[in-house]
Amino acid sequence: MRLDIRYRTRFEFDAPVRESQNELRACPINDGTQQLLNYRVTVSPPVRTLSFIDYWGTQVDHFGVTEAHSTLEVIAEASVLTRDRTEGDHPKQKPENQHDPEFRDRHLEYLARTGHTDWCAKIAEQANRLAQDAQLDPWATVLAIHEFTGEYLSYQPGATEIGVPVSEIFAKGAGVCQDFAHLAVSMCRSVGIPARYVSGYLFSTDSQIIGDPGGNPDGSITGTPDQRGEPESEPETDPDSAGDLVRVQTHAWFEAAVPGRGWLPLDPTNRLAVGRRHVKIGHGRDYDDVPPLRGVYSGPGTPRMEASVEIRRMDPAQPPTARMQPLVSHAPGTQSKGNTAQSQTARSQTAQQQQ
Repeated sequence: MRLDIRYRTRFEFDAPVRESQNELRACPINDGTQQLLNYRVTVSPPVRTLSFIDYWGTQVDHFGVTEAHSTLEVIAEASVLTRDRTEGDHPKQKPENQHDPEFRDRHLEYLARTGHTDWCAKIAEQANRLAQDAQLDPWATVLAIHEFTGEYLSYQPGATEIGVPVSEIFAKGAGVCQDFAHLAVSMCRSVGIPARYVSGYLFSTDSQIIGDPGGNPDGSITGTPDQRGEPESEPETDPDSAGDLVRVQTHAWFEAAVPGRGWLPLDPTNRLAVGRRHVKIGHGRDYDDVPPLRGVYSGPGTPRMEASVEIRRMDPAQPPTARMQPLVSHAPGTQSKGNTAQSQTARSQTAQQQQ
């Protein structure tokens, strides 16, 4: 499937700001199931962008506006070819155990508690019950956690905000896609299964798929996983038909490391296996490692934000219109440390766009 994506965020300040420094994470990755054809970033006021790969493998586009400005707009455009995952994407490798020291050392960062995944006793108890019911099989346990999260949480836009503890989300029983992902990650880690948070895009013209504005008002999803121990697949459509356009926001799901099988990606918000409609931007320990846009500004102004994502299904034979924007630097061994402000009046601006 060929998808053209247009990500846009605009800030309007009620008073001019003297400077802003920003990091954008909107570029799809290249992996075995998706191929990035083209990508470019446009910033207004016009500035040069510095692009690099952060510690987690995500492309970061850094840009700073050093002159006084009252508006800031960033547009990222990408063309991606995607395909469905197959059994071959999870080949059985050498036998491993999730408790083996070598396995744990390789995934240590995805086993630890973080600010967004600091699970409570009730979350751990529920995850342990699911693991026991799955006879402690990691693959079956991950699928059980995925199904439980999709059933237990109700999708309610505006029910939470970034920074709400996962224990509060569990107690409330409601949230948006980032909350579904954080809960699933927390439950996996609480029973010793490495898991990571994924940021990306979701294309769907199906009103039952959350991420499309035409979804059910209560966020409910019809249909259940089948009885073969596999998550429900995405609805079948013609992958080569072109012209469909959806307006959404960025999306979130999770991936769990199954010993001997690799990373298993699942979308608990929609109770789906991740497939050709999902476009991955990057992954990390939680939301804070892959926010779509984060920055700071100096000045008295208060920003008002508008954010949107448009995704259009295209004919794979049609060439992309946007040219590839090359990386200026490549730093795979260093993690981006975020922005700092020189002024005491510096304030942060974070685009909370995932739904």
